[in-house]
Amino acid sequence: MPKVSSITRVLEIVEAVSYAPKPISPLELSQALNIPKPTIHRLIQNLVDEGFIAVDIGGGIIPGKRVRNLSVELWQQRHFFNERQVVLQRLVDDIKESCGIAIPYQMNMTYTNRVQTTLPLQIYLPVGAKSPMWCTGTGKLYLSQLSKASRRKMLHSLALSKFTKNTIVDIELLNAELDRLAKLGIGIDNEEFISEMVTVAVPILDKKSRYLASLYVHGPTIRVSLEELLTHVPRLQAAALDIQELVYELQN
Repeated sequence: MPKVSSITRVLEIVEAVSYAPKPISPLELSQALNIPKPTIHRLIQNLVDEGFIAVDIGGGIIPGKRVRNLSVELWQQRHFFNERQVVLQRLVDDIKESCGIAIPYQMNMTYTNRVQTTLPLQIYLPVGAKSPMWCTGTGKLYLSQLSKASRRKMLHSLALSKFTKNTIVDIELLNAELDRLAKLGIGIDNEEFISEMVTVAVPILDKKSRYLASLYVHGPTIRVSLEELLTHVPRLQAAALDIQELVYELQN
């Protein structure tokens, strides 16, 4: 049997932790990768020291800051970015309102792609801008996709500030709203982040049907109502599938 190099084992650990749907224990890693326990503990400590993985409050292993940063950089790779822009441009041509993509990053939603409407009244949220999770359609969609335990932990970590009169800052009420959105499979912002702006978002998933990002459309209420945006959900979902195909190509 060929000897496995240390670098291969390190990469296998990072890969296994990244693919795991929940925090994974050192014992589970040892068994899954057939690495002796003393070796797995040593390699885990090295990776923790270097920031590639981290240990959560329950002792499970999760992706570290450097892996998360790498995932964002890969998502923004120019060729992939441009292909997503093409999908978004077709979407905006059909819907006539601004559309974009946001991903969860460092306790915020970060806008990674955006195509503006050509209509005169526009909302300026450029690529790279960050927005809160609890009161945006993109962020509420992400939170609704989490397990009950992960969501509650996340909500208690967020500073639930009130941005408008519609912002939900009570955790129990917000949880109920997120449960409702989880059943619908969409995210909704009914003037909760910015007054007189409404948003609808749908998920972009990976090959294992795990949440990757939120695809959204938003517009000013003087021109479009939330009910009107909701009629575009099927078109948004079709565009999300187009982007998922691009993701699948990357994963292959």
